[in-house]
Amino acid sequence: MESCPKRGKELLCDPAANKSTAFSEAEKQAQGLIGLVPDVVETLDTQLSRVLMQLGHKATDLDRYIYLLNLLDHNETLFYKTIMSDPARFLPIVYDPTIGEACLKFGHIYRQPRGLYLSMERRGQVREVLRNWPVEDVRFICVTDGGRILGLGDLGANGMGIPIGKLQLYTAAAGVPPAGMLPMYLDAGTNNESLLNDPLYLGMRRPRPKTEELFSFVDEFVAAVQEVFPDCCIHFEDWTGADAIHLLERYRDQCCCYNDDVQGTAGITLAGMINVCKVKGTKLKDESYLFLGAGSAGIGLSNLLCSALVEEGLTREQAQARIHMFDVNGLLESSRTDLADFQRPYAHPHAPMKLQEFAKAVEVFKPTTIIGVSTTGGAFDKTVVEAMCRVNDRPVILALSNPTEKAECTAEQAYTWSNGKALYAAGVQFAPVICGGKTFLPGQANNFYIFPAVGMAIYATRAKRVTDQMFIEAARGVADQVSAAQLEQGLLYPLQANILETELKTAARVAALVFDSGLAGVPRPQDIEAFIRSLVYTPQYA
Repeated sequence: MESCPKRGKELLCDPAANKSTAFSEAEKQAQGLIGLVPDVVETLDTQLSRVLMQLGHKATDLDRYIYLLNLLDHNETLFYKTIMSDPARFLPIVYDPTIGEACLKFGHIYRQPRGLYLSMERRGQVREVLRNWPVEDVRFICVTDGGRILGLGDLGANGMGIPIGKLQLYTAAAGVPPAGMLPMYLDAGTNNESLLNDPLYLGMRRPRPKTEELFSFVDEFVAAVQEVFPDCCIHFEDWTGADAIHLLERYRDQCCCYNDDVQGTAGITLAGMINVCKVKGTKLKDESYLFLGAGSAGIGLSNLLCSALVEEGLTREQAQARIHMFDVNGLLESSRTDLADFQRPYAHPHAPMKLQEFAKAVEVFKPTTIIGVSTTGGAFDKTVVEAMCRVNDRPVILALSNPTEKAECTAEQAYTWSNGKALYAAGVQFAPVICGGKTFLPGQANNFYIFPAVGMAIYATRAKRVTDQMFIEAARGVADQVSAAQLEQGLLYPLQANILETELKTAARVAALVFDSGLAGVPRPQDIEAFIRSLVYTPQYA
């Protein structure tokens, strides 16, 4: 027996079906809405103009974030119409940098649940919990344990804001239909004492378990996802560095999964380096790299970069030799006994150097590129930038940590201290900078150029696995969409205003690779880009 379609108040409470003031007269009559909505019939554009007006009255971006999330809870179509109408304006509100403040205050600004909350107390019940989700064809689960949220550390349940925001970007930036998206928080407790003592904290009030206990529960989760949602890709997000790398290695050959902090960050940084090489007339293998930060982002970036260098003809060992790294305890070098297994390939023979000697390391190693994934705001100070200028005509400075206050240096600092010589990008968006009479456009090396495009390719092809080569191809696809004139102004990434078009072209390239690799779960179409475009979600009422 078929269930009755939703009517009346039940229909108005369904964000995927609600049209609010845009229901036609016939729909109002047929669906029991007479009197439940104003007696007008508005267009989606009229509704958008009201949203924009109301947003204009909000005092802060956090207020606008809260408003937009409330809109999403009531009218999904209007929410995406708003975000996609001006992505350069709204992506920084629904995601970085505003999402950082939203996560810090998540338990305080919480309105109603979105996504699934899976507690380790539900061991043995994970399949039943997943089946509580009302959508059967889930295509993406973005899951965090809140262990390392942006550059803010262990935020526990407050980290749920990240999966919610990430999945919105799949749709807003790459047109992936929102119906198959499931944000999840895997509650393994928290070691953040301030949260444990917060009466409004939404997670389990217990310290995090040992690694073996956590991984055992994640094993159950991954197996349950494959059973309940067989076409689902698992997107791991903002786990602690060691867990992020080890979990990716644990599952990448078992199921369709990836880690955005490891592979997405690497992809967008590689895209910037590809364009750096265009400006300088070099190849990736001609560059040398010094990292500040050797966690999941730094190691993931280094590993993907090495894969790209191998494609240019270097051996893996030669590629690794072009990379030096610092963590909180100083230079990764071969005499250290405190390194994780994934750090050791970048621990080369050298005398120990303390973290405070990073500027000296620039003079010693003479890198062409410094990359900050340290979450230490201001770490690339004037001494460091000036050292880079002494050893390079065009120093490359990538200050990738976020939110804004965590950036290793600002665009203005990089351009000013280098007298306009630096090729610069940050993990957050900075305003244009005038230096020496020239206007520079600092790019944002943000993962949202990469993972939504890869996501659309996975969605379209029903890819069986996710490979590093897919992120390398995505990096090339993004880099190739920056014009020569934009490169001249210092812009290493495409403008955000046209991000949907950028990502669809990138998705088509990644999808072609999926087909070429024999990983697709659907037949290869004659025109891959047209196939991708035929699947794009457009925010309009049915």
